[in-house]
Amino acid sequence: MNHLIVFTGGPGSGKTTTIDCLKALGYQCVDEVGRKVILQQLAIDGCALPWMDKVAFRDEMIREELECFSHHQGNQGLVFFDRGIIDSYAYSKLEGLPIPSALLNTCHLARYHIDVFIFPPWESIYSNDSERKQSYAEAVDTYLEMVAAYQTFGYSLIEVPKASVPERVEFILQSLAAT
Repeated sequence: MNHLIVFTGGPGSGKTTTIDCLKALGYQCVDEVGRKVILQQLAIDGCALPWMDKVAFRDEMIREELECFSHHQGNQGLVFFDRGIIDSYAYSKLEGLPIPSALLNTCHLARYHIDVFIFPPWESIYSNDSERKQSYAEAVDTYLEMVAAYQTFGYSLIEVPKASVPERVEFILQSLAAT
């Protein structure tokens, strides 16, 4: 069984909060690289930011995602990813960016667990912060693009219910136990 588990969906749908709960339970987790890239770029006054240079931002996310994937490939225990490489493909589609053939190849070759957990838009928990500047409507568009992207690459999507964080964690762990 592939133990690399992806959480995806639009921004502000509870992925990171769920990852944080899994971390507290002792599971290995990989933080969202988009936020990491934004914070790194802000710290160095860089331009690989989604509001400055979308291609450079996407390319930095791909680099970070590949590093995380390579680091955890072959792990025997579950590893939960707050987004995966395919999210960079979906971001490219959403923003109308050219899609390099290397990204397509990577999406086909760097495989995660076949079941991907998708977090639907949830307006009552959605909020902006210093890294998340999208409107709720943009979050919904992102969700729809993530659905299409993961289906394009042959993944099965499991929608995470709009429930408390402990209930979401229980749902995810029970879903994985059933596979």
